[in-house]
Amino acid sequence: MREIIFDTETTGLDPKTGDRMVEIGCIELVNRVPTGAMFHGYFNPDRDMPAEAEAVHGLSASFLSDKPRFAERAGELLEFLAEAPLVAHNAGFDFAFLNAELSMIGLAPVCHSRMIDTVKLARVRHPGAKLSLDALCTRYGIDRSHRTRHGALLDAELLAQVYVELTGGRQIGLELACGPVDAIDAAMAAPPRERVFRPARPHSASEAELAAHTAFLETVKAPLWLGGT
Repeated sequence: MREIIFDTETTGLDPKTGDRMVEIGCIELVNRVPTGAMFHGYFNPDRDMPAEAEAVHGLSASFLSDKPRFAERAGELLEFLAEAPLVAHNAGFDFAFLNAELSMIGLAPVCHSRMIDTVKLARVRHPGAKLSLDALCTRYGIDRSHRTRHGALLDAELLAQVYVELTGGRQIGLELACGPVDAIDAAMAAPPRERVFRPARPHSASEAELAAHTAFLETVKAPLWLGGT
């Protein structure tokens, strides 16, 4: 089963108000194992970069000024995504920006039926716990010491490890009967395996065994249990 883990960086929080996607990082998994295949791109947003956004990801308008527009690499990106399920942390945010960029160049949006949101998976697995990517990395012992800022490709790489843990850890394949979206729900809701209880086996000695034991004891001369020496 092929899946794509992806993350985006943007100029802000809402594409409806003119914010743009400036970076996307995608990691390919096959049967929950990274294949090494990836897609990464920076995009010139043709607008300024708010200071608040730059403080998060460190991508300045100057840095992005010579990068290609999204339209120039959209075909390459869609070819990489193909028809695979798309996994993201708080996936509605990333889908909104990806689809806004596609809409601006007259391409069809990515269907939300392909969306797998790791925030929702984490909420099922760890109710009441912190659900940020940092918190989940800490929970699963995933090293993020090299993450000093948000970066789409780095965050996708970390999320790939988190996603594997959320969907069964390294014991992959236990959920092969499930689709990728509801694998964790199905695993948690599965009925317990029926256990067969057998009656206890008798362990008491039979009459014949007791008689044989008594006969053997009579052959013992001066037994210690009777004070013999």
